[in-house]
Amino acid sequence: MGDQPTAAAADEPTAEDLARRAAAGDTAALDRLLAELRPEVVRRCGRFLPCREDAEEAAQDVLLQVARHITGFQGRSRFSTWLYTVVANCCRQKYRELRRRAAERPAPPTRPEPVDPRTTSVIAGSRVDLLEALDRLEREYPHLVAPLVYRDICHLDYAEAAERAGIPLGTLKSRLHEARKRVRPWLSGY
Repeated sequence: MGDQPTAAAADEPTAEDLARRAAAGDTAALDRLLAELRPEVVRRCGRFLPCREDAEEAAQDVLLQVARHITGFQGRSRFSTWLYTVVANCCRQKYRELRRRAAERPAPPTRPEPVDPRTTSVIAGSRVDLLEALDRLEREYPHLVAPLVYRDICHLDYAEAAERAGIPLGTLKSRLHEARKRVRPWLSGY
């Protein structure tokens, strides 16, 4: 009897259910949805922003955007797909903000203090990472960004990535191939 799920557990609403209810104006569903999403959102933001503090800040931005724009979720695609788009956009925005702040900082003293890579933002580090490549890709080939983000970062299947990008499946695959080809040299050697 201990292996059987309780009736209450079987009746637990999914994130999809909570999102639909929240989109319809149910504030209790929105509160519960945000609470349940937080760990997953922080984890997903961590894929973009390796510094935990930066990922947590971006996660707060994501949850705020979800709360503000949940009425825009119309259920035509899965909620997780809609959420991945918000995560990707907020993380890219946080990265730009961090880069801008880093550029505005005064020059370091002649003897810089040693940097602990476990606690240093990706911006303060010396490596060019995926977000830098995405930023460059967006400047040079903006039509290639969405396929790369949806498929390789958000890990959506091809059909879902194509739907989210609003392009046919064949076009998504072609653009994804081109995006990977463009980004690969920017990332190699770092």
